[in-house]
Amino acid sequence: MLDQDIMSEATRLTRAGRLVEATAMLQRMLRGDSAPAAGSAGHARPAPAQLAPPTIEGQATRVGERDRPSAQAAPAQARAPQARPVSARKRPVRRDDLGELPAFGLRGPHLRAPAVRETTPEGARFIQASFSNAAGRRSYKLLIPSRTHGGPLPLVVMLHGCTQTADDFAAGTRMNFAGEQQSCFVVYPEQPSGANQSKCWNWFRADDQQREGGEPSLIAGITRQVMQDHAIDPRRVYVAGLSAGGATAAIMAATYPDLYAAAGIHSGLACGAARDLPSALMAMRQGAGNGHTADRRSVVPTIVFHGDRDTTVHPANGERIVAQSTGGTASVVRGRVPGGHAYTLVIQTAGGQVMSEHWTIHGAAHAWSGGSPAGSYTDPKGPDATREMLRFFLAHARADD
Repeated sequence: MLDQDIMSEATRLTRAGRLVEATAMLQRMLRGDSAPAAGSAGHARPAPAQLAPPTIEGQATRVGERDRPSAQAAPAQARAPQARPVSARKRPVRRDDLGELPAFGLRGPHLRAPAVRETTPEGARFIQASFSNAAGRRSYKLLIPSRTHGGPLPLVVMLHGCTQTADDFAAGTRMNFAGEQQSCFVVYPEQPSGANQSKCWNWFRADDQQREGGEPSLIAGITRQVMQDHAIDPRRVYVAGLSAGGATAAIMAATYPDLYAAAGIHSGLACGAARDLPSALMAMRQGAGNGHTADRRSVVPTIVFHGDRDTTVHPANGERIVAQSTGGTASVVRGRVPGGHAYTLVIQTAGGQVMSEHWTIHGAAHAWSGGSPAGSYTDPKGPDATREMLRFFLAHARADD
């Protein structure tokens, strides 16, 4: 079958309720063959590495600067020639009968949950709570730093990827430890298996891309509840995510620019990249075209991380996210983490303010850059996405209302 025929047949199967067959057919198309859909590209977890990835100051070469009327051109011109994707070790994939995206590289249930010392800095608290509204109920975990006196503090909202939990995501990103160092609250909304059996945020559903509706209303509600219950600076509230969580972070930035001062998107997709399962899989495979995202421009400053060997979410999606930002002057920085990955960074400024940073990590796959092996989907070879995101966040604050 041609790809178009496969898409039509998969859509027919989905509408007929034959969701497992539709998902299997689409995955065979993504692989470019007709092999049985019993497995999916997994993510070989890198060996632990003791790295201190540098921030860009003084550790990289600034390549050049240019004026740019739109944000789309710079990443394509700046990135180094892309290496051909490497084959990842295959792991079994559980087939879920809910019509959601297949979960790639599942972490098996036999692996232990993170220990407290891997999620909670000494002196801080990591508490459980929940929020409910007309769209449903979501649990969340909140990092309360040890130093909360001296005025309102920033808040970072962290959205996990498929199959992950709040504890897993906290352990892998180590955002709680960065938050403790910078005296920030960090909250982790959790997607239950009842909403998506692989615990993916449903970023590709039209109902979950709208302000004050669906999952965005739940995430915004959690954000507001934390702001009400704790001393949070309303001008310094940020949202970040990985993979499906990254795509949802893009939605939150586009639909709630009055709530979030900046966004961080790791291995994700632009708001409006898809409207259903078939278009989501195509966007993940190829990157969404401009027609899908042109009407969803974001005014929220955004930092993007994406590996150029990501075979789960195509690296072109990172460029689409940046293309939603306003144009301006772009400069290029290239560097390498000692003992780790090389990277190309495109910094876009407008009106003297940094509007976006786009980090292309050379040789990296679908994993949180610079993360800890205590969590899933991490690549300790850096650069350190957690530290760079928090640096970027704290340099931005919403204007007073």
